[in-house]
Amino acid sequence: MEEKKDDKLCCIHEDVVEETRKKMLADEVLYDIADFFKVFGDSTRLKILCALLEKEMCVGDLAEALGLNQSAVSHQLRVLRQNDLVKFRKDGKVVYYSLDDNHVSTLLEQGISHILHKKVYE
Repeated sequence: MEEKKDDKLCCIHEDVVEETRKKMLADEVLYDIADFFKVFGDSTRLKILCALLEKEMCVGDLAEALGLNQSAVSHQLRVLRQNDLVKFRKDGKVVYYSLDDNHVSTLLEQGISHILHKKVYE
């Protein structure tokens, strides 16, 4: 491992730096990932996602279960749909929402697990 000393930095391992640079995602992809995770930054959206983690639901059921008005739920579902976190299906006049795929449930479950794990040991 080649080390380079510098007055400002303790050391630079050029081989590690080069290997890391080669594996870094493009800035555009990183911006998209950052925007994706911003969607999880709203507690109302998280409530909706957690409810849908349990079961497919319509707007009315979500609003009732979460103690929200249907307009607020509809607005947040629109954001979640635009970010490919939820999908919908129609059954007559009723629209049912569910998580878009297993990636979404995995992200939620991992986040919940991480937070609960940390809370247990506080």
